Amino acid sequence: MVTIIVNDAPYGIERSWNALRLASALLTMKQEVSIFLQGDAVLAAKKGQQVPKGYYNMGEMLQEALARGADVFA
Repeated sequence: MVTIIVNDAPYGIERSWNALRLASALLTMKQEVSIFLQGDAVLAAKKGQQVPKGYYNMGEMLQEALARGADVFA
């Protein structure tokens, strides 16, 4: 089991995006993954978010992680 804690806002800084990329890679390797969203990172789970131009949709990345078996907590 791998636990990933995300604290930063979903856009403007790459740390949250990199955390979800790591989660995706671990899920590909059949690892169990838990993602904890804290503070500003909770906004990544907001439905219908307006994604700034040039950024990946963090909500869609979380949905994909959930569909692949990750546990997500906010």
